[in-house]
Amino acid sequence: MAKKAAAKKPAKKTTAAKASSKGDDFRAKTPDELNTQLTGMKKEQFNLRFQRANGQVDNTGRIRTLRRDIARIETVLTEQRRAAQAKG
Repeated sequence: MAKKAAAKKPAKKTTAAKASSKGDDFRAKTPDELNTQLTGMKKEQFNLRFQRANGQVDNTGRIRTLRRDIARIETVLTEQRRAAQAKG
């Protein structure tokens, strides 16, 4: 029997310029703006938690993305605090 050559998948092309990420968007904001946005997200997360408990949540994926965005903002705030401490 003749063996067929395994079809190779083409390698992913990498671009020199990286697309803007959410973390980069958050880094461009001031700590006050980030704290305001963080407060709003935590309120939304609280409301979604109760909706999930009652079986009323429409978009379950929003809970996950919200949790990750909160973590991103907290990470950026920590980075900014440490950078400020290192300077001063």
